[in-house]
Amino acid sequence: MSAHTVTIPRLETKRFLLREYRESDFDDFTAFYDTERSRFIGGPLTREMAWRGLAAHLGHWALRGYGFWAVEDKASGQFCGHVGLWFPEGWYAPEIGWVMMQHAEGRGVAQEAALAARAHAYGTLGWQTAVSMIDPANIRSIRLAERLGCSFEGVFDHSRLGPMQIWRHPPPAAVTI
Repeated sequence: MSAHTVTIPRLETKRFLLREYRESDFDDFTAFYDTERSRFIGGPLTREMAWRGLAAHLGHWALRGYGFWAVEDKASGQFCGHVGLWFPEGWYAPEIGWVMMQHAEGRGVAQEAALAARAHAYGTLGWQTAVSMIDPANIRSIRLAERLGCSFEGVFDHSRLGPMQIWRHPPPAAVTI
């Protein structure tokens, strides 16, 4: 049996590298999903379920041609979280999403990486629209959506995650790509 290879493009910002996941990211990925902070995106999860989540992120690249990137601090090499493009079965619309490790919060990591992901979606992939689906209690993510120029559109009742706010990103013509 031969391995299937998926090419995941790398994106660079001033401070961060958006890259493919590595097995070495798994402990940090698992540590996040083992905390109460992960409740906004379906956690907490066992180590086994976190592995399945990471595998789903990688599989999304194979099935859709886009997905989440691991975000790495270029200066330190530290894994900061993941940011990317997401549209699994049952999702409301193509999404730009972000998940930050606690040590990366409050440093502008998510905003800088989300802007790079949005530029890729609009410029490289030709998306004409995108949303961010946010748990109504996730105030930090709501504030980030506002800083990204998103507008509240309504609520989507996800079958597993429950009510999720829909934050619509400005169209490509309204942003610098």
